Formats: sequence, structure tokens, C-alpha cells
Amino acid sequence: MRNILLVFISLLITSYSLLSGCAVNPVTGRQELMFVSETKEVEMGQELYPNALWGDLEGGGEYKDEKLKMYLKDIVLRIHGASHRPNLPVEFAIQNSSVPNAWAIPGYVVITRGLLASLESEAEFVFVMGHEMGHVSARHSARHITYSMIQQIGLGAAGIALSGKEYSDIGLRLGAMGSSLLLLKYGRDDELEADRLGIEYMTRLGYRPENAVNAHKNLERASEEYMKSLGKNTEEKGFFDSLLSTHPRTSVRIDEIQQLITGMEPSAIYGNGTNKEKFQAMIAELKNTNRIYVESYDKAVRAFGKNDLDEADYLASKAINQNDRQPAFHTLKGFVRLKKKDYIESEKYFNAAMDIDKDYAPALRGMGAIRYYKGDYSGSAGYLKRSLAIFPQDIPARYFLGMSYYKMRMYKTALPHLKMFADVQPRHPEIHAILGICYENINDLYSAYSEYVAQIKVAPNNEMGKYAASRIGVLQFILEGPRIRR
Repeated sequence: MRNILLVFISLLITSYSLLSGCAVNPVTGRQELMFVSETKEVEMGQELYPNALWGDLEGGGEYKDEKLKMYLKDIVLRIHGASHRPNLPVEFAIQNSSVPNAWAIPGYVVITRGLLASLESEAEFVFVMGHEMGHVSARHSARHITYSMIQQIGLGAAGIALSGKEYSDIGLRLGAMGSSLLLLKYGRDDELEADRLGIEYMTRLGYRPENAVNAHKNLERASEEYMKSLGKNTEEKGFFDSLLSTHPRTSVRIDEIQQLITGMEPSAIYGNGTNKEKFQAMIAELKNTNRIYVESYDKAVRAFGKNDLDEADYLASKAINQNDRQPAFHTLKGFVRLKKKDYIESEKYFNAAMDIDKDYAPALRGMGAIRYYKGDYSGSAGYLKRSLAIFPQDIPARYFLGMSYYKMRMYKTALPHLKMFADVQPRHPEIHAILGICYENINDLYSAYSEYVAQIKVAPNNEMGKYAASRIGVLQFILEGPRIRR
């Protein structure tokens, strides 16, 4: 039976690969089994990008500085032109996060404010961006997705072999895998190849390759400083890996880079091969702003998370006094006042944030929450839909939007938002009963019954738990009645 199953899986993979076609790796020139087309890579990148920018690595959306962005984007476009996939679209952004990191997905390359502030030269920036774009050039994420699909094909084939049932839509099911796989943690071989490509691209553009070593050292230094700001240290098991989940870095990697750059020199030097002075002048304001984030705002966020509202309020005010052009600072003040149920002051701060950036998603969510608490459910939905258009996977915004529709008795419209919230917060004390009510009102009694059962498992003794218990008996009679009568 095992041999038959292995043959079946092998035939299925072969058939699927013939349909999908093997692809030539742009870097190695070798044929590779690849289930993800270039078009699909770009589509998944477009789907993932806004959620990664806002939700990944304490993401706060894009750090806005148009002059700095244009300077850095010009460099990124030159790297892109020297890469192995210059045909792909590419956009560049600075992620407003103090976590020192960088990442790339097809169509996008991003560096965090925290890492950019720690770099010393244009050459270091070129290596970091070249490294990230090297992952895209070598199709590392697409390869990981392909391997995951093969595993899923194996599971599907096992189901066919053991059950004897038809399973004709396996290719369609696998093709719908989530774009979140684009940000998988890379292995050592992928990282080493990306390092090599980063060095190759920087030398093509005329930058001295020894700056790749400096970039790694500055990344490690920035990571250690960031961990100290959190009260952590590098010896704490697992913390360093989780901090840089997509890019594990060690001193071994620096030794490997030093070996890679041996004998590599640009054919023509661009500027002085480093361009440190111009780079430092361009990032000077960002470095100062980053210091305010680390010393005041980030600490305020942690105090808010611990429900120390007075400390959060003090630190957020301190940040605003040092730089009143950061929407994040005003928004945090707004959430502190919202938690204190001071809606007038809260709205003032959210409006201040939106005066700086009208599309600042957390401030829009905050305004939606205020409207919800005031009973203006239509107004709440308006703000929250704008927020979710910018950050689709913002779970608190999904909750308030779903609840606004629920309060307006738009049960069918409320369901997808509330379900998304329940998937992330299954232990919420009321969500399952609310879902049950929604399902019951659209006459999906089986789903309503399931949600009421889930409610009494989570919180049987609150008001919603008691309501769910009362509805279970009624629905059980309705659903089982025809069978009993027969």
C-alpha cells in the first residue's frame, strides 16, 4: 500500500508540474520545479504588502519623508536594474517600525526606520536592499511555496488512495494558498545566496564590497540595542530569532561574507565607493525621529499594553513635544483618552493625526471606535471601511465594523468581519453568541447552533452565554424535529 501511494504521489506531482511547467531560475539558469508563475508571485505580493507593512514587525505603515524616499528609491531602482529580474515591478518604502529589519516580496522592497537609522553609508544600504532583492531574484519564496504545495499534494493524494474518492480540484485548491507564505523564514543556504547576490549587485553599481560586512555588524548592533530597549538580551532563547524572523543573523554569516568578497571589486567606483557623507546628511532627520520613537513612543506603547494609562499618556505627550509631525504619536494619545472614555479629547488627537496623514489607518480605526461607542453605527462603518481599505487584516477594525453592522441589523454584512475576529480571538466572551444571532437571522440554523455551542464552552455564565444556552434547545428541536418525526 505504501509503495502504491508513493507512486501515486509521484505521478500526481509529475502531472501537476507538466501542467504548471518547470521554470528557469533567473540566478542559476537551471530548470526548477515551480508551481508559482511570475504573474502569481506579483499578485500575491500585492495582496500581502499592505498587511505586512502595517502588521508585520510592529509595523506602523509607511514612514513619510518624501525627500528621503525619493533619494533612496533612486538607489533601489539602480539595484533593481542590476538584478536578475529587472522586468518585475518594484516599489520602495520605509516601514515605520523601530525593529531593525528589511524585507522584500515580488513587487516591493522595504527597510524599517530602525534599521535605516543604524546604517552608516549608502553602500551599506545598497547591500541590504540588494540582499533582500536577491531573495526575490532567486525566487526563494516561490520555491518555498512550491515545496509546501508538494506536501499538500501528498496529503491530498493520501486521502484519495485511502478513501477511494475523487479529488479532481486539488490543483485549484493548492493554487489558492495564502500569500503570507511569501514571508517565510529563510534557511541558511537562501541567506548565503542572498548575501552573495547583494554583494554582486553592489559591485556592479560601483560600491566597495567590504561595506557588506559593515552592514551586518551594524544590523547586529542595532538588534542588540533594540533588545536592550525592551529589557531583553541576546542570550534569551528564541528572542533574537523571533526579532529577525525572516533573516536570522549570526557572526558565522559575517565570516561567510568576508569569504564572499575576497577578490571582488567593482570595475568602476561610484563616488568614493561608500558615499557616507551624503547618506548621513539625508537620514539625519530620520535618526533623530527614530530616537524619539525608541526613547518615548515605543515605551508609551508598552505602558499602554500594560494598561498603565498615565505613563502612556505622559510618554506620548513627551514624544509629541519633541516632534509633533508624527501621526503615530497623536494616535496613541487618542487611544489613551479613548480607553479613559474621554471621547472629546480622543477625537481631537485622532483628527490631529489625520491632519498630518489623512490615510493613517489606526487614527481612522480610532474614529470608528468613537462613533461606535456613541451609537453612530453608520458613521463608525464609514471610518472603519476607510481604515480597512488601507490595512485589510486589522482585526480590531474588523471587530468594530462587524459590530456596527450587527447593531444596524445588517447580519449578513456583519458576518465576514466578525468571523475574522473570532478566528483570531476565539476566547472572546461574547463573539460566538453574536455570530449565532447573525446566523440565526439569515436562517443558517446549523451554523447558529454551532456558534451557540462554542459560546457556552467559552463563557457559559455571562448574559450572552445564558442566551446561547436558551437558543441551543430551541434550535436542537427545530433541526432534529423532522428526523424524530420520521
